[in-house]
Amino acid sequence: MHAAISTVAFRGIDTIPVEVQVHIANGLPAMAIVGLADKAVAESRERVRAALGSIGLALPPKRIAVNLAPADVVKEGAHFDLPIALGLLVAMGAIGPDAVANRLVLGELSLHGGIEPVSGVLPAAMAAVAAGQDLICPAKSGPEAAWADALSIIAPPDLMSLLNHLRGGQFLAPPQPELLPPLHSPPDMRDLRGQETARRVLEIAAAGRHNLLMVGPPGAGKSMLAARLPGLLPPLSPREALDVTMLHSIAGQLPAGGLIQTRPFRDPHHSASMAALVGGGARAKPGEISLSHRGVLFLDELAEFAKPVLDALRQPLETGSIVVARANHHVTYPAEFQLIAAMNPCRCGYLGDPARACPRAPACGRAYCERISGPMLDRFDLIIEVPEVDSRLLLQSAPAEASAVIAARINEAAAFANQLPALSADREDHEDRRLSPENLSASARQLLELAIEKQALTARGFHRVLRVARTIANLAQSVIVDRPHLAEALAYRTMPLLA
Repeated sequence: MHAAISTVAFRGIDTIPVEVQVHIANGLPAMAIVGLADKAVAESRERVRAALGSIGLALPPKRIAVNLAPADVVKEGAHFDLPIALGLLVAMGAIGPDAVANRLVLGELSLHGGIEPVSGVLPAAMAAVAAGQDLICPAKSGPEAAWADALSIIAPPDLMSLLNHLRGGQFLAPPQPELLPPLHSPPDMRDLRGQETARRVLEIAAAGRHNLLMVGPPGAGKSMLAARLPGLLPPLSPREALDVTMLHSIAGQLPAGGLIQTRPFRDPHHSASMAALVGGGARAKPGEISLSHRGVLFLDELAEFAKPVLDALRQPLETGSIVVARANHHVTYPAEFQLIAAMNPCRCGYLGDPARACPRAPACGRAYCERISGPMLDRFDLIIEVPEVDSRLLLQSAPAEASAVIAARINEAAAFANQLPALSADREDHEDRRLSPENLSASARQLLELAIEKQALTARGFHRVLRVARTIANLAQSVIVDRPHLAEALAYRTMPLLA
């Protein structure tokens, strides 16, 4: 008695087709699972045995062999439970092989026969569409899988419901796609008092997706500014929403199913390890860098992060992806994120304030800044000082400009930019005619030549200044980058407190 069920193994957000082969033969009663299965898969036999028993079906007293092919690919996760159970049901004759033919199956079984949600359902659904297969997945994961186009889905809550549906005694309605409601609305810019320069820079950063470093004393409002950035960013496009949802599904951070609508905002603690930030672990899960894909990665207390952890950011900031290496394979996760960072100017935080600075100033500031490498600093498009707010401004009752007003200007700038030829501001390695010096006015070119000489701009810094100047010109709806646009961009490339 033999049966074969289709499922997948995961490598990053990519899927590898796996066939679950079940063979029942005469011999001493035993059940073996082979094919490079990890401990979670090896434990499937007990879950499957109990789940089948809960619906009144006992395994036959024979020798059962379950092979997960191809045998040279590591199989990880509990989502192999359901395909193993269906393979056994086919091999035992409880259901016909046609009932599960051309269907991709995944799901975890509970001991009482329930089908529990698993991670990676949306990537598996996309793989099923590409292979021309239908999908069987847990009921709670159905709304997530339903975002894959042109896919027939069976999403049963338990094994008995699935068995009745496949036998024709019960009909399970196909799941409908659902949107995940935002966990919380981002705070509004109208709550801020003062910090006009920082507000302007935040608008530029949101309009051009520029990396931003804010330097200032404790309590100046750096974290408040960063928390308000998501409210200025444009919504996710449908393609971006699918990418973000698939990453969170693989990471097991999509418990309710559905599609993520809002851009991610991740703010790991400065004690985060390399594996937490970059990704890794036994199953090479995505880290904070990948989970902030298409969104914002906020690093508060930047200088307190371990130096190797900060240097690990340099590659994804350039390439838009992160590679997690393992002994026998490597996994590539997308990581196109906007980096926002905040730090104090020194250990005590009050460098530049004669009344509160420690006796070691300014040497303490230089030593503190040396915790961040020069190449890492060079990857910030915008570097600004955020001073303390005058206490008199805090008492003002007149609200500042709202996030919706600023976001409207950003959308207008994006619409204006789309009318200009070939922009690819997200990645520097793409050809972009609008960032050519030929699109600078004569006075702007003179200023740029002077800046290259005086500020010793690197090639990367040169292009980043041009990108920021282009964004400022877009906000002003100017086709040509003029001297004021370039001068403002250059003003945001220095660290006054640490100069």
